[in-house]
Amino acid sequence: MSTDRVLILHGWGGSDYPHWQAWLAGRLASNYGTVSFPLLDNPHFPTKNRWIEQTKQILTEFKPNTVVCHSLACILWFWLASENISQIDHLVLVSPPSLDTKIETVKSFFPCSLPTSLKASKIDFIVSDNDPYMKIEEAKNIADKYNINLKILHNAGHINSDSGFGKWEYIEKLLERKK
Repeated sequence: MSTDRVLILHGWGGSDYPHWQAWLAGRLASNYGTVSFPLLDNPHFPTKNRWIEQTKQILTEFKPNTVVCHSLACILWFWLASENISQIDHLVLVSPPSLDTKIETVKSFFPCSLPTSLKASKIDFIVSDNDPYMKIEEAKNIADKYNINLKILHNAGHINSDSGFGKWEYIEKLLERKK
């Protein structure tokens, strides 16, 4: 049994079934993993300060070793990493939106500056070459800034259930490899 504690942070609107994050939470739990998959406050109309406050409390209480972020949660992590949070072992960033996203409903999160450090020993960064929310050039610039590997999926959209990512064995294996 692993001592790893995995925190899964959803993006705008949540990531309930059939989204890959819900599937991953179920897989980790069914294998006796320690997982937290909280519903962040008002996911359809989120505010940056509330999500930061809520997530900092979760980080303090749950003390994850691994954090898996999708979409807006990646931007949330950038904001958190600019603050005094503890270093984690493994960070997985999947499909962040552009740092200067102009969507009215999530405007409190933007523009977002990149933090000095992502507060993680190991970082996996996964994007799609046709994500409508971030151009591949911006993803490459972020990967270069932190000197991290960038996995680019072909025609995977926003890497969510709408683009066919419910059961996603790659992400499960990625977390297993870390052990």
